[in-house]
Amino acid sequence: MTTLLGTPAMPPRASKEVGNLRGTRSFQAAAHEDLYKATQRRNLHKATHTIRGKRAAVINEIDDWQALREAGSGIKRDVMARMPELLEQLEASVTARGGHVHWARDAKEAGEIVTQLVQDTGETNVVKIKSMATMEIGLNEQLRAAGISARETDLAELIVQLGHDRPSHILVPAIHRNRAEIRDIFIKEMPHTDDSLSTEPAELAESARIFLREQFMQAKVAISGANFGVAETGTIAIVESEGNGRMCLTLPETLISVMGIEKMLPTFQDFEVFLQLLPRSSTGERMNPYTSLWSGVTEGDGPKNFHLVLVDNGRTAALADEIGREALKCIRCSACLNVCPVYERAGGHAYGSTYPGPIGAILTPQLTGIDSAHDPNASLPYASSLCGACFEVCPVKIDIPSALLELRHQKIESHKPKIEGVLMGLMSLAFGYRKLWNLATKLVPLGRILGGRKKKITHLPSFLAGWTDVRDTSVPPKKSFRVWFDSDEAQALLAQARAEGIPGKTPTEAK
Repeated sequence: MTTLLGTPAMPPRASKEVGNLRGTRSFQAAAHEDLYKATQRRNLHKATHTIRGKRAAVINEIDDWQALREAGSGIKRDVMARMPELLEQLEASVTARGGHVHWARDAKEAGEIVTQLVQDTGETNVVKIKSMATMEIGLNEQLRAAGISARETDLAELIVQLGHDRPSHILVPAIHRNRAEIRDIFIKEMPHTDDSLSTEPAELAESARIFLREQFMQAKVAISGANFGVAETGTIAIVESEGNGRMCLTLPETLISVMGIEKMLPTFQDFEVFLQLLPRSSTGERMNPYTSLWSGVTEGDGPKNFHLVLVDNGRTAALADEIGREALKCIRCSACLNVCPVYERAGGHAYGSTYPGPIGAILTPQLTGIDSAHDPNASLPYASSLCGACFEVCPVKIDIPSALLELRHQKIESHKPKIEGVLMGLMSLAFGYRKLWNLATKLVPLGRILGGRKKKITHLPSFLAGWTDVRDTSVPPKKSFRVWFDSDEAQALLAQARAEGIPGKTPTEAK
């Protein structure tokens, strides 16, 4: 197999040019800090539970939901199997309709292409539609370095941008913010607002609308992502809820769309499946309010120039791996985030990547590779309780729990930890001999010394400190359960239970 760029396929490997796909800390370290953000946790709980409730309601209305999931999964698998062929077809279709196609190997190259396209227009200000791909490649930062200002027009992305923040959710980037926080951001960052602005959603939205209207009327260049690209017709599609994207797609003279190469659909008819799957899974709506489709350039209608930038950024390497191919099926609906107990408590920033939550935990390491056991992305496959809720809600049936387990296995095989290996060997030995295990459990209460008068151990000695650095560890009880079970207290409770008709064995019988 050869890659799309003509070089031999290789397993996922680390790259320095991955944009915003690698954080600076492990998930455990970042989550340990974010767990104490009470306001963020309340915001996440309310928002995710509201969305998942809406999703469940609209899915229960249709009888063929499972058939739709199977169809979506099959279409995306077909895309992965025929990626080179479909990409060439897409390029030919876009070009035939007056568009221009550019190919980018990584985040840096994609940013350079877009920057040059903007500079060629002579403009220094652009408007942007919400796009995970542009966030992934760090496009705003690359444009800023070249003296180009990029204004986000999606309301949630605008909140994040004005708040000098980072997105924490695939669908709702400002999900960690409440109305009071948004009001404060608007008053501080928007010229036309003052303290009279209330926290009412309609008033906040109107304030953003006034601010953005001026941006739309002045902009001559717009940048978008893409939900789908159809190889058969060269059609690019964006689905949205606000209409800000429609303004970007119609008013400017130049439109630049950035699309990950996995976002293709083979035929236009495939929209039939995904326009049912995506809205219900993402926002809990039967149909999204705005669906924009465009193919190249049309004289007298819309932008005069259209550029499509196809981004690899690790996707070809992921395509060569069975787990990677499954992760690339993702349509960015965020359903898995909304049901994940880990995401709900830790928040999106803890993942360090543009893609948080369960899908980010398997997609990000595939795109970037893992360069060492200390790579922050090496910790992502462990950011899960393996409850399986993400698999149950995924509209294209990505088996995220199985992928997480396989990535954990690959990580240990590639970067086997020496100390943990010895400890696990000792534990295996103890588990195999009852007397040795009984002795070990009798020694556990000695750990109370480490906790002092506190209710938790804040720092284990030596190499064990890695555990307590990112976890709250309770002090062990004064005696183990086995020791307590031999006590007079346990026997008295057991006798009482028997007298009440509850069967059970005495401590001696239990042995």
